[in-house]
Amino acid sequence: MKPKQLFIILAVSCLLAAAGWHTDARAQEEGGETPSVETIVNRANRAAYYQGEDGRADVRMRIVDSQGRERNRELIILRRDNAPPGDQADQYGEDEYTGDQRYYVYFKAPSDVRNTVFLVWKHVDVDQNDDRWLYLPDLDLVKRISASDKRTSFVGSHFFYEDISGRNTNLDEHELVQVTDTYFILDNTPKDQGNVEFSRYRMWIHKDTFLPIQIEYYDKRGEAYRRYTVENVSRPQDYITVTRAKMADLQSGGHTIVEYTDVEYDVGLPKDIFAERYLRKPPMEYIR
Repeated sequence: MKPKQLFIILAVSCLLAAAGWHTDARAQEEGGETPSVETIVNRANRAAYYQGEDGRADVRMRIVDSQGRERNRELIILRRDNAPPGDQADQYGEDEYTGDQRYYVYFKAPSDVRNTVFLVWKHVDVDQNDDRWLYLPDLDLVKRISASDKRTSFVGSHFFYEDISGRNTNLDEHELVQVTDTYFILDNTPKDQGNVEFSRYRMWIHKDTFLPIQIEYYDKRGEAYRRYTVENVSRPQDYITVTRAKMADLQSGGHTIVEYTDVEYDVGLPKDIFAERYLRKPPMEYIR
């Protein structure tokens, strides 16, 4: 790991510790028990994508290419978690369910992408592909994003479509390869190598918060080619929240930085606004 990357994740670790975020992970270790791989993966998935029952955030995206040229995007992300099916509700305790979700991403600026909308219906059933739609206002066109395109660039950034709503953890085999004072380090290998461009990805998961602080993707030759790094966190409404993150292309040298502001949870977003008919008619009461 390069010194700069080590510095960043150490800085974030200190920030988390100073903020007083603690879970039962330390207690389990002090008792001689490391959480199971399944527990670590599930808790990390929830920390990254399932805070609160729903949420909204203003997002600034800065895209920097290999020549140092910049493009900027401003967008709003809405997220709503589906409740467990009625026959499964009793199987989950509070803050345990990580099921289907819906995402609505509305672009505010610049003018050439304003009113563009990205809609996701995320499914945890591995036999059911996520549904993704992209509305292009200049063409008045709704485009379905096929499953084969989920690992391609999201609106020209270094993030992929799949990164926005998160990869289904059931698509990979997970192995705990190292436990440090601060991190659970996991290697994750896709069960179907033919459907992805990477051979594995490694995650550094903060032990006190279960927040994934860094993720590195390795190509078929075993070389790291893509890196996600959390650069800042905050605690709106007592939920651990990434407020600045970077996705870097380690081959081209380009990167994208996203910053989240005005983050709100448990807003009470209605389910019906995450429907295809709202691609052309954004719910302006939540897009402010």
